[in-house]
Amino acid sequence: MMRHSLLWLSEQKQVFRFVRGNPLARKFAHRFVAGETIDSAVQAARDLNGRKITATLDLLGESITEAGQAAAARDTYLQMLDAIAKAGVQSNVSVKLTQMGFDISEDLCLANMSAILDKAKAHGSFVRLDMESSAYTQRTLDFFYQKLHPTFGNTVGVVIQSALRRSAADVDLLIEKGVRVRLCKGAYLEPADVAFPDKADVDKNYVMLMERLMERGNYPGLATHDQVILERAKAFAAQQKIDPSRFEFQMLYGVRRDLQDQLRGGGYNMRVYVPFGTQWYPYLMRRLAERPANIAFIMGNVVKEAVGR
Repeated sequence: MMRHSLLWLSEQKQVFRFVRGNPLARKFAHRFVAGETIDSAVQAARDLNGRKITATLDLLGESITEAGQAAAARDTYLQMLDAIAKAGVQSNVSVKLTQMGFDISEDLCLANMSAILDKAKAHGSFVRLDMESSAYTQRTLDFFYQKLHPTFGNTVGVVIQSALRRSAADVDLLIEKGVRVRLCKGAYLEPADVAFPDKADVDKNYVMLMERLMERGNYPGLATHDQVILERAKAFAAQQKIDPSRFEFQMLYGVRRDLQDQLRGGGYNMRVYVPFGTQWYPYLMRRLAERPANIAFIMGNVVKEAVGR
């Protein structure tokens, strides 16, 4: 019931207008989204850099169905990469293939992605392909292996979700090919034959994949706010004598900033995922709708940060 309510709310333009005009609602939303413009996102990255934390900027929006919208998103990414370079901030970018026209035409998507990757390569930057639902997993990896990686190499990397049963095999191949991987748990609701329905199994798979990537991967990004897993990662690195420079932790903008600073202060690399853009309201509502328990998670972490534990 809650999931359907949140999805319904995400589509209500009048609610979006209210939220955008309500100072309290905007304050809450902008705790987790860095405004609506490139300038606001770059400023967020600059602020993170001031805490010795790097960033990855993400323009909100996905599942584009018109070529003109995909071109506009591409142009925003090109401007974003120029702005990052001009500002001298330590940040890369993350992008969804559906935002670049993947559902319209793979040729269109390739043209848009090639423009972004050419720009990133010229600036010595990096582009992460966000992973979407399991319906896109094989298509995304095929597109990456066949169209992007042969030309752009380590300018581009991918995301793997520990919730998916297939991920161990995917990680092994990505390690073999030297691809940079971000490992996350995954927030999408998936069929039980595709994904582990129980959180304990998702966590167990995450730890297994994490240790594999830490030992043999190419600078993996370990995206989690789970303190048990974070402690496991630190212990594993110490046991296996894996230097902290060989991997990084990643967290969401506005979530557990205290923990971000603790990890960075402990000598670990930390990167924060910074979403921005006009689609921040639908983004927040859809993310909450994917797993309504995220509401309690976010609010709980706000409280934890407030009390410093």
